[in-house]
Amino acid sequence: MTDTEPRRGRRPGRPDTRRVILDVARRRFVQDGYRAVTMRSIAAEADVDLALLSYYFGSKKGLFGAALALSVNPAEVLARLLADDNGLDTFPEQVLQQVLAAWEGPQSGAALVGMFKNAVGDDALGALIREALEGEIVDRLADLVGGRDARRHAAAFTTVMAGLITARYVLRLEPVGSMSRQDVIRLFAPQLRLALGMPPRLRRPTGSAAQL
Repeated sequence: MTDTEPRRGRRPGRPDTRRVILDVARRRFVQDGYRAVTMRSIAAEADVDLALLSYYFGSKKGLFGAALALSVNPAEVLARLLADDNGLDTFPEQVLQQVLAAWEGPQSGAALVGMFKNAVGDDALGALIREALEGEIVDRLADLVGGRDARRHAAAFTTVMAGLITARYVLRLEPVGSMSRQDVIRLFAPQLRLALGMPPRLRRPTGSAAQL
């Protein structure tokens, strides 16, 4: 092969490669749905090595979040918490802490609100996000909960979170819209525990009751 002959094989990682991958991913996700799309099929269509997708985005969840221009992807936040393998005891509080931080971030919050509003007005995008939520959040959480009603509990948990997000960040419904983060956690953590079928956390007695 001489210097004048055209090169064959996958394109190298050029400055525009990431943009090409995201363009392909965004179109494929909307067109085919979250579950049907694979990292390998996106790499093939973008004409890049599969390893390059992992290098840029880490996982399918990461690619999905990047394709929707999300600097923080709720599915990845949940995946990290589930990977900690600390059980369910403090899981509702941890999820609330992480999700509230993401939606209140100066850049991530604006992107998440924009995605939410676009999903309401765009049936295709709404269906895509619903499918991603079911596959990456409801299904994985159901595996952690276990039992005959695991998926129902996981769906209830996700519904409570979606209602909170809608009220606080989209509708700005008071008093939830202006509550402190800690107040929101105190108010909604018991509801999330109930949704998961968990017993309420017992509060430590204070004052004279603690000495009985």
